Amino acid sequence: MTELPNPFEVYSLAQLRERTSVKWRQFPEMIPLWVAEMDVDIAEPIKAALRHAIDISDTGYPHGNAYGEAFVEFALRHWGWTVDVANTVPAIDVMTGVTHAISALSPAGAPVIITTPVYGPFKRVVEHLDRPLVTAPLSPAGRLDLDTLSDALEAHSGVGAIVLLSNPHNPTGAAHTRAELEAVAGLARTHGARIIADEIHAPVQLGDSTFVPMCTVAGAENAVSVFSASKAFNLAGLKAALISAGPEAGQDVAQLRAESAESTSHFGVIAHVAAMRHGDEWLAATLAALTDNRALLQQLVTAHLPGAKLIVPEATYLAWVDASALELPHSPAAFFRDNAGIAFSDGDFFVADYADHFRVNFATSSVILTEAFERAGQAFRRQAVQRR
Repeated sequence: MTELPNPFEVYSLAQLRERTSVKWRQFPEMIPLWVAEMDVDIAEPIKAALRHAIDISDTGYPHGNAYGEAFVEFALRHWGWTVDVANTVPAIDVMTGVTHAISALSPAGAPVIITTPVYGPFKRVVEHLDRPLVTAPLSPAGRLDLDTLSDALEAHSGVGAIVLLSNPHNPTGAAHTRAELEAVAGLARTHGARIIADEIHAPVQLGDSTFVPMCTVAGAENAVSVFSASKAFNLAGLKAALISAGPEAGQDVAQLRAESAESTSHFGVIAHVAAMRHGDEWLAATLAALTDNRALLQQLVTAHLPGAKLIVPEATYLAWVDASALELPHSPAAFFRDNAGIAFSDGDFFVADYADHFRVNFATSSVILTEAFERAGQAFRRQAVQRR
């Protein structure tokens, strides 16, 4: 496999500002390090597949389960996971798939347990389904806390609860270990709960970290995974996802097949299939660059925001920062937007009270990342002087 150039060093800041996605339009004129979009040049096989579809005017409805077939190949190649394609169902996107899976795996009104801080739309999905929301906070290190999860499950034992996991975890970047996931599976079995894992960031493993698919864990044979290539290959605007059932959950999700058959974007499926089948070389280059950016981010936080505590992510291209020691006058994300022209994600987006935290998307060029933290550091120092 030849080594591709760094895909984050293709576009300048001025060129990126030509993009019309939410990342670049929500906070115009700022450096946006918030929503999970990457500042990359997407993989050439994806471009080629989309160009060919345009050239032959292939713009109709999707057919069959090409997504599931490509995912079977991708999962075996990357994780040694043998997926039964018969137990896969296409979905519009991951959160739609999660919504369908909750309804299929649990009775109406059953609670949903989430491990906070966690991706904000988890809460919105639970509220949309009119389900009780139960939180099981992570440990201070940003990992699954089996004690809080056990307490939550025990309090809702025997009612068909759902444990909704982010695997790997957004926003802390924890790559859950097999031992951690087996413990979660054991707790769920004990209390009659089912596990649904949002595995959208699964391919984004940094350095020597590894991804453990939930459905490969002992005790989680009745779990369900929801996957999309959108984060790893920067295809959020080309919607498509896949629900994958464990060997004991195939019948539970079979009922979703009819309603999902024509729900995905045809172009989304074309792009994601090309990514999974032909994007390994590009993905390797991207992960290498992200691993370098992670190291740079650690240096920048230490140099420019002394006292801030960064949880070093093992996976994803997102990092969780505790800014409480900075003693800013209001939430750090708002402070840096107003005073430095930098858009980070607000801590409170991640369900519970994390107003003194913020999330950084470091999937950008080293030049942009460095400029952002230099600006943030200048704003912080000005504030510190005013406070004296």
